[in-house]
Amino acid sequence: MPYVRRTPEGNIAALLSSPAEDALEYLPATAPEVCDFLQLPHTERFSGLDTDFIRVMEDLIDLLTDKNLLRLSDLPPEAQRKLVARKDMRKRMKEDSATPRTKTPKA
Repeated sequence: MPYVRRTPEGNIAALLSSPAEDALEYLPATAPEVCDFLQLPHTERFSGLDTDFIRVMEDLIDLLTDKNLLRLSDLPPEAQRKLVARKDMRKRMKEDSATPRTKTPKA
């Protein structure tokens, strides 16, 4: 799914699980046009929400470790690596943004 049946104006009129004579066009279920027709959020909106949620989870893990309710070593090794890598990346980005940038004249 979904095969698309369109109106004469080109708008989606129906979504079908199999092709029909008037519905041969196939669109991925995550296509923005399909999401609009079904009144669902677009998948790119989910990725933004996922990023925000990941940050919340990182902050929660930091809080729990600061209060000694959780040790980083309690987490699976892959989760430990990802958390450390993200924390390191954020630290480097913060340092980079604090460093003043100057243009060097071309010789």
